Amino acid sequence: MRLDWIDDLLAVLDTGSFARAAEMRCLTQSAFTRRIRAIEDSIGAELFDRSRKPVELLPAIRAQEPELRALAAGLRRLREGLKRAGQGKGGTLSLACQHAITTTVSPPLVSVLAETGNHAVRVRSGNRDECLLMLLSGEVDLAVMYELPGERSLPASHAFDTAILGRDRFLPVAAPGVVGGEGWPLIAYPSDVFLGHVMERAVLPRVAPHIGFIRKAETALTLAALQYALNRIGIAWLPEALVKEPLEDGRLVTLDDRLPAQDLDIRMIRIAGEARPDLLSAWAQLTG
Repeated sequence: MRLDWIDDLLAVLDTGSFARAAEMRCLTQSAFTRRIRAIEDSIGAELFDRSRKPVELLPAIRAQEPELRALAAGLRRLREGLKRAGQGKGGTLSLACQHAITTTVSPPLVSVLAETGNHAVRVRSGNRDECLLMLLSGEVDLAVMYELPGERSLPASHAFDTAILGRDRFLPVAAPGVVGGEGWPLIAYPSDVFLGHVMERAVLPRVAPHIGFIRKAETALTLAALQYALNRIGIAWLPEALVKEPLEDGRLVTLDDRLPAQDLDIRMIRIAGEARPDLLSAWAQLTG
């Protein structure tokens, strides 16, 4: 199975049609259709339901999406590893970290890898879904993200290896004197991001009934929420590792005596199966 054929199938999955997939793959629609036919001829079976408009992958093929993405990522890593070996160059390990983790958790991880390995470390930052996509597409070797304890970020699959690196706490904090009166000012997260999910699923249902919030601001970025809290805009729930210094110097106070805090696991994920020796070594260093 050729890498470009796998990318063609994934392009249809990602865009929903042959026309948009052809555009993504920088091909004319007729050329892309011929490529799809060549894939099916090579495999000896039709992969698409052509009775539908637009054409769709058959359900049994769509169910193998995680394996297709893992295979594409593995082939890319193999190609890049062979290229580096042929050029006599040292390897580069790449991590995708959730935004808040990039500033708090990734520095000690990078320090361990830089001190014990002979490779450079590249760190990418994004929201949790972006980190997973970077991992699945082969852009990064490892993804590090927050996760609610007991709630898996990926379905159970042999395609991934995961490890918990540690635990953080999602704390309610505010500038001194901000809380008072009937309405408590709130810095919120959008419901379609991970921390918004944590708020709606694990935090707000545990708030005492007599406490009422007035939404003052909303942001998907924890660093922005931190600045809003420091500027006395309202209460923000933030990872404890991110607010350690402002809590110690008194610019912020924790409100976990009146509002619920929530534990967060720090989970590292990689594509399962055979991997480069330097990646296996890095995994062992970080999980040992």
